[in-house]
Parts: sequence; C-alpha cells; structure tokens
Amino acid sequence: MGRKFFVGGNWKCTGTTEEVKKIVSNLNDAQVPSFDVVEVVVSPPYVFLPLVKNSLRPDFHVAAQNCWVKKGGAFTGEVSAEMLVNLGIPWVILGHSERRSLLNESNEFVGDKDLPWRSLLHKPKQLQRGYQTGLMLSWPMSPVWAIGTGKVASPAQAQEVHSELRKWLHANTSPEVAATTRIIYGGSVNGANCKELGAKPDVDGFLVGGASLKPEFIDIIKAAEVKKSA
Repeated sequence: MGRKFFVGGNWKCTGTTEEVKKIVSNLNDAQVPSFDVVEVVVSPPYVFLPLVKNSLRPDFHVAAQNCWVKKGGAFTGEVSAEMLVNLGIPWVILGHSERRSLLNESNEFVGDKDLPWRSLLHKPKQLQRGYQTGLMLSWPMSPVWAIGTGKVASPAQAQEVHSELRKWLHANTSPEVAATTRIIYGGSVNGANCKELGAKPDVDGFLVGGASLKPEFIDIIKAAEVKKSA
C-alpha cells in the first residue's frame, strides 16, 4: 500500500517562547524511527511558526493550525496561504472540530480553502468537498467525544470506522486513492494506547493534541515501528 505512518502534533493555543524552545529541544534530541518509517509534523501557534521552523530538526515538518479562505487583503487578523508558502510551511490543519464548534466554520467554508500545498482535512462530512477541491493527502478521523476528554476509541472501533472510510474512498474516487490516502486517528492518543491503535491495518497514524506537548509524544512517534514490523 505504501502509506507512510504519520504523526502530527497539534499544540493548539498553548505555550510561551521558553516552553516552545523546550519542546523543540526535546524533539531534536529524541531517538525516533527514520523518515522512511514515519513522517512527523508539529503545529505550533502562528506566532511561533518561524521559531519552530528555524530550530526544529530537518526530518520533522511544521504545520499551521488554520488558513484564511481567500488571498491576502483587508482581512484583519487572518493569515493567507501565500504568507504560509512564503514562510516555507508545507502543511496546514483545516476544519478542526474546535474551530467548527467555537467559530462556526461550515463544511462549505472549509472546503473553499483551496490551498496550493498539502493539507489536513479534519472531518468526514468534508469528503465530497475535499476531493472536489483536491486538498486531501492525510485525513484525520477524530471522534468529537474523544477530543480533549481523555476518552479514546478502542482499537476495534478505530479500525471499523477507518475501514468504512477507506471503502467510501474506493467507491467514490478510485482504488488507487483509497489505497494511498492516509487515514489518521485523533482523540486522546497517548503513550499508553498508541501502539495498539497504530497496529490496526487502516490506522495510518495519529493527530495528537495535549500529549504532543509532553515527552510521551516521542513514544507515540515510535509507535510507527508496529507498522514496520507487521
């Protein structure tokens, strides 16, 4: 299938300069599987993007947490795709459930973020729109009840849903797209449950929230070894 394991760390709206430097230092010093085994992307708050990009080890990538729907202009407080490209940021998280619930972002609004680089589309309802606009490369499947609650889907539940999503891709796009699109799980992933979740055949990695700020994020990255040895 050729789907490289993916581990993303969403730092959300947290951290100070010193805290971010400490997190980056821990990541730089970590012994983790090589890039041919796992792709690692971290997503700091906007204000720390240059700091993290310039100090993070080169085999880890950096993502923005959101992007404005249009080109730059008179949109106070927004950040355009062109700005992120100019910074050399190759990834962005789109349609996170927190932005949907707190800021009322709709499927249509998120689908209109037609970006010129790799994106993380976050919710199943965006499948049709996501493929119309050609955005999807990795797709987090995150049950809303598991985000920030400490609750996590069982490995069997995660596999069942991911399998059904891949069947949808097979029927609505092509067998090739279904086989190569990474479907990654998010929602209270931690060092204790990552290996069992990651061992499931249709779980292609994780989008990690709170645990990505802690040393256990290294253990989650190392969970990619379960796929290598499978």
